[in-house]
Amino acid sequence: MWDAFGFEFVNFYFIPGLVLGCIYALGAIGITLTFSILRFANFAHGELMMIGSYLTWTVMAIATAFLGIALHPLIAAVPATIVLIFLFLWTDKFFYKPFRKADTIKVVMASFGMMLVLRSAVQVIWGPNQQTFVSGIAKPNPVLREWSGGLDLMLLIPNKHLFIFAGTLIFVIALSYLLNRTRIGKAMRAVSDSPDLAHVTGIDVDQVIRATWIVGGTCAMAAGVFLAMDVQMLETTMGFRMLLPMFAAAILGGIGKPYGAVVGGLVIGLAEELSAYPWIGDAPLLSPGYKSGVAFAIMVIMLIVRPQGIFKGRSF
Repeated sequence: MWDAFGFEFVNFYFIPGLVLGCIYALGAIGITLTFSILRFANFAHGELMMIGSYLTWTVMAIATAFLGIALHPLIAAVPATIVLIFLFLWTDKFFYKPFRKADTIKVVMASFGMMLVLRSAVQVIWGPNQQTFVSGIAKPNPVLREWSGGLDLMLLIPNKHLFIFAGTLIFVIALSYLLNRTRIGKAMRAVSDSPDLAHVTGIDVDQVIRATWIVGGTCAMAAGVFLAMDVQMLETTMGFRMLLPMFAAAILGGIGKPYGAVVGGLVIGLAEELSAYPWIGDAPLLSPGYKSGVAFAIMVIMLIVRPQGIFKGRSF
């Protein structure tokens, strides 16, 4: 039978690390696109993720109360995504666009202020207390594999984790197609390289900015819903807690490199979970309460050693 080391390591540390990495990756995609095209760090991105999960929960509650239908979170996320995209576009029009020509620090402070405004709005509308996103216990699906050598391998993967893995893969493939095969995707890459040159060549920069917010909003919605599905709870600081690891993932992969954000997210997620594994003795290497410090440490080391990230992104 599979020894206790492998069973515990894979099922309770490695797989949760991959799940967390997928969530970080989707959130980091929006951050790196905003940074590369609009040239500022959007500190409100985590709060928008959190709002997306609350909107999805609201759609589920309305469907249950008025239609008697228990919607799956991924189905409820479709109408919620439309609302969140409008919120992304609204914040850009009224809060970021007036600072388009201003110094970067002014836009950063505006995004920080927007983060506080959005969090306060959620606390007013939905309340400051925790909400149950999906009730019940997620039952794992045991997957057993046997080899002729006598080794049995059992994986415990609940459906929610399968949805997160599949959803992240679909988003990455769709993003790759968008950036490499579509006209708006190529325009986004051109504006990322040089906004002024892209404008001279006839590219509608405002349209590219709107597309950036739409793509970033969709990825933020997916990250927020996947996070809520994983922890099965909603609370008003969940977006803020995700902000630092997502920035660390974007910096690790390389600012302006969406694929780098995916790799960076997976690395950060695995590093956080594996740091709590008892590599020596029975005590964890780090207390689970310090896992967020792992992302911060990786980000600082990367900024010192290789500021452009793994995939040689922008270095400002």
